[in-house]
Amino acid sequence: MATGTTIEVLYFAQVAEHMGLRRETLPLDAPVQAGAWLDALAARCPALGSAARLKLAINQEHAGRAATIRPGDEVAVFEPVTGG
Repeated sequence: MATGTTIEVLYFAQVAEHMGLRRETLPLDAPVQAGAWLDALAARCPALGSAARLKLAINQEHAGRAATIRPGDEVAVFEPVTGG
C-alpha cells in the first residue's frame, strides 16, 4: 500500500506487458501534474509510445493530463479501450 511519500502504480494490458510488471510502488515526495508524470513514464519505457495516448485513473477515478497526482495516491495506467 502506498504511503505519504510514494504512489502505488497499477499497469494494465499492453502497458503491463511493456513495463514488464503489473504493479509497483514509486517515490513521490510532492504533487505532480499527471501529464508530466506520464511523459516521464514514457521516457522511462520507450516501448509505451506516446504518453499522450495513455490514459490514467487516480484513486479509481479517470483523470486527464491536467490532474494532480499526490503522494499516497493509487495511479492506474492503461491504453484507450475501443469496441467493435
